[in-house]
Amino acid sequence: MQQTVDFTIRTECPPGLCVCDRERLLADPDSDKRVLRLTREEEKRLLDRIESVSTYEDLRKLEQRMVQLLGIRLSITPGANEVRTVRGFRIELAELPGLCRKTRQSIPAAVRRCLDQHPEIAYAILDAESLFAPPSNDIP
Repeated sequence: MQQTVDFTIRTECPPGLCVCDRERLLADPDSDKRVLRLTREEEKRLLDRIESVSTYEDLRKLEQRMVQLLGIRLSITPGANEVRTVRGFRIELAELPGLCRKTRQSIPAAVRRCLDQHPEIAYAILDAESLFAPPSNDIP
């Protein structure tokens, strides 16, 4: 049985093209349905907002707002190998029922475009991961 929600939700993806588990999410009365608030129009606004971020602090605030409003957890970390370009960052969304496959690809792409436009944010991410920390004096 499908549960009704009191807000506009994203339209259903064509069958077979998405693995968002939207129907399962709607059927579970105890599930967190906040992600369904991300309609296609809201997704476009979110992507524009991500691309317009100009500081590391704004990016972190946006990440927090995504968790608060939609339950979407974004992770931006340096990759296992060298970070020579923004392609070296691991930009991932935590698994979340109801999050469309297309959205799982478009949010990280928007973050990469933001980092391309503002390399100082990429340096701040690396610095937050202690890449630019002074060397330890414990080395013999």
